[in-house]
Amino acid sequence: MKILAIEKELPGVSSADYQPWLEPEARKAWELHQEGLIRELYFTDDHCAVLVLEARDKAHAREIIDQLPLVQQKLIDFDLLALNAYPGFARLFK
Repeated sequence: MKILAIEKELPGVSSADYQPWLEPEARKAWELHQEGLIRELYFTDDHCAVLVLEARDKAHAREIIDQLPLVQQKLIDFDLLALNAYPGFARLFK
């Protein structure tokens, strides 16, 4: 199942708070990508991360996200949205 994970910033966090964790974050994201759990990674214009995960369900996606150092340090969190295949094409082939 594909899960869209959209970063949400948490209040009271400064730019300096992130600095010690950016390299470990990149390393863990790389590991999860190599395992096939993070399929795609992006940043929005306002520098929020957007990840496409491959997970059994939303609970499994949460387990994946919770491995990221910035999440573990409570510097960021993610909203998780399950992506389901578009069923509308079936209407073309009644």
